[in-house]
Amino acid sequence: MRVIFMGSPDFAVPALRALHDAGHEIAAVYCQPPRPAGRGQSVRRCPVHVAADALGFLVRTPARLRNDLEAQAAFAALNADVAVVAAYGLILPQAMLDAPRLGCLNIHASLLPRWRGAGPIQASILAGDAETGVTIMQMEAGLDTGPMLLRDSVPITAETTTAALHDVLAELGGRLILRALHEAPAPVPQPEDGVTYAPKLSRDDGRLDWTLDAAALDRRVRAFDPWPGTFTTLDGVVFKVLGVALSPAPSQFVVPGTVLDHALTIACGAGALRLTRVQLPGRGAMDAAAFLRGRAVAAGTVLGG
Repeated sequence: MRVIFMGSPDFAVPALRALHDAGHEIAAVYCQPPRPAGRGQSVRRCPVHVAADALGFLVRTPARLRNDLEAQAAFAALNADVAVVAAYGLILPQAMLDAPRLGCLNIHASLLPRWRGAGPIQASILAGDAETGVTIMQMEAGLDTGPMLLRDSVPITAETTTAALHDVLAELGGRLILRALHEAPAPVPQPEDGVTYAPKLSRDDGRLDWTLDAAALDRRVRAFDPWPGTFTTLDGVVFKVLGVALSPAPSQFVVPGTVLDHALTIACGAGALRLTRVQLPGRGAMDAAAFLRGRAVAAGTVLGG
């Protein structure tokens, strides 16, 4: 099958490779343009661009598509059977949705209609969902509203992080898109009930609010690993919180954010969390014991947000 692939981050790479390995003809790969990144602000290609170059595919990196008639015409001129989209980063205008013979199929990292939108993996962990998965969807103009072709689920455990779940769902997406192209399942409209939305995240979302209950903060730390990460402050110093463990609740009410002992157990709005792995500015990640060897933190100290 002649395929246009559209994706940018690491999540999309397994699907691109799966299509190639299965013998599909990749007419072109669309991804975000190279951009400055890192401390040196050197211009870098996105992960899909790197993978596509290694496989020898034609790569296109338009900065915009809407109202760009030339880009839309170039897309249609590829005469593709289908376009496969996975976290591409640009909205496709209707003319492009209609151009491939079989339309455009999206690999979405949730069990639609739950968690439409930009951050479905993080949202599923934040909400305490027992499972999530991947949906192959026929794209239409609405935000993740198109009919579903295939879905498959994976469990979310009390230890699941976004980093680990991301990789599992990326591989699952590659397997499901191959099935969708091979089996051509009939599209099924999404249910009207159970719709939820996963907003785009910002760095400030990682600020830990100690007035929340311990279970919610534990999910937050796992959901925001690796990005945007979670952080708090100690004596005005902002440091990252990379790992936590649920601890017994204090016997009486104390101000949320209070250090309860010499093992970095922190009182929350309900319950408590023990910090197990942290990172100071300009330092590498370390366990709590190493942190405390270099910096004594007295019980009764209150952490900031």
